[in-house]
Amino acid sequence: MIKAILVFNNHGKPRLSKFYVHVEEEMQQQIIKETFHLVSRRDDNVCNFLEGGSLIGGADYKLIYRHYATLYFVFCVDSSESELGILDLIQVFVETLDKCFENVCELDLIFHVDTVSYVVMNE
Repeated sequence: MIKAILVFNNHGKPRLSKFYVHVEEEMQQQIIKETFHLVSRRDDNVCNFLEGGSLIGGADYKLIYRHYATLYFVFCVDSSESELGILDLIQVFVETLDKCFENVCELDLIFHVDTVSYVVMNE
């Protein structure tokens, strides 16, 4: 099950966050910060899966991510999800955003939050 979708830039600034489980606002900010630190420190030539951090649920959860240009797309899922299936979902998500904005960029996520939220909720 998908627990959260996080999109942040190369500096760790969140551009989209959607939690599918109840998490307090303060904890969400800590999770985003920890997730950024875990993902941004990894080399480009390593796999795109890693265990969730201490705030996210540890070994019971996985972070699956892709880095496109200036944006990280991160899905936090439980251990029952297929890593390759989620990578494919991230690819479809980015392609859908590309169709909406003709080459999606960070500014599209900032200025068109309503459209991006619609894509996350309905795709």
